[in-house]
Amino acid sequence: MARPDIAIITTVQPVHLAAFPSVDAIADEKAAIYEGLPAHGVAIANADLPQTARLRAHAMASKAGRFVTFGEAPGADVRLVSCSLHADLSVVEADVFGTRVAYKIGSPGKHIVINSLSVLAAARLIGADLALAALSLADLTPPQGRGARQRLSAAGGEMILMDESYNANPASMRAALENLGRLAPAGHGRRIAVLGDMLELGHSGPAMHAGLAPAIEDNHVDLVFAAGPLMRNLYDALPSARRGAYSASSAALEAHVLDALRAGDVVTVKGSLGSKMGPLVKAMVTRFPPVSAD
Repeated sequence: MARPDIAIITTVQPVHLAAFPSVDAIADEKAAIYEGLPAHGVAIANADLPQTARLRAHAMASKAGRFVTFGEAPGADVRLVSCSLHADLSVVEADVFGTRVAYKIGSPGKHIVINSLSVLAAARLIGADLALAALSLADLTPPQGRGARQRLSAAGGEMILMDESYNANPASMRAALENLGRLAPAGHGRRIAVLGDMLELGHSGPAMHAGLAPAIEDNHVDLVFAAGPLMRNLYDALPSARRGAYSASSAALEAHVLDALRAGDVVTVKGSLGSKMGPLVKAMVTRFPPVSAD
């Protein structure tokens, strides 16, 4: 529909493995975007990936005249110098083609920090004002289903809900749990993860779900409510003290979650779209109305 001048691959992760034989095959599929670049085009990729060299080879086989990298790797064209991660924002310093830039990002998470480097790379390449581009990132907020945050009313106080219900894979699930770990519960509140199946992972699915257990521990998640046959693998891998409840579906889990929540809790709801965690978010908002912005 439109031929791009710049094409960015932010990451390559073990997702959709039900449709691809390997992560390298996923990288090859993503690199097809470079085929649409014109002779003056620029292919951009994450320098920190095991598949970076593979992506470079695809870019060089295309008509693109340039390959640019971003990330933490020492040789990246746009390199992360430092970052300070907070519950609701990040403070970043980056080297953008030799120019030091300091900025804030209004959306939390290390993965968002890394992605911002690709944005600044593209901004510089098209001739935009680099300082203004960096400044604008302070206004970035997570969209609904991908980290949107709400304060909800509860008896005796409030709770915080982070809606990550639109999609999930092992990498994004760990990122969401890290963001949950940066939020401090109030009073006697707890960090609670309400998790649905990560779909399309093929035969690796059960192990990838169970493999999230260390992230639960590392981020001091107090309770996990799990929905779906795949997420049962994580639930069974957790110590009993961290098990909230398990149900075969999000609909069956709803009552357990709503009855358990209380003032002071910080809650993340996440799962693949097909695991239907969105209706559970709506049920929470209905039971615990959002706090007025006033």
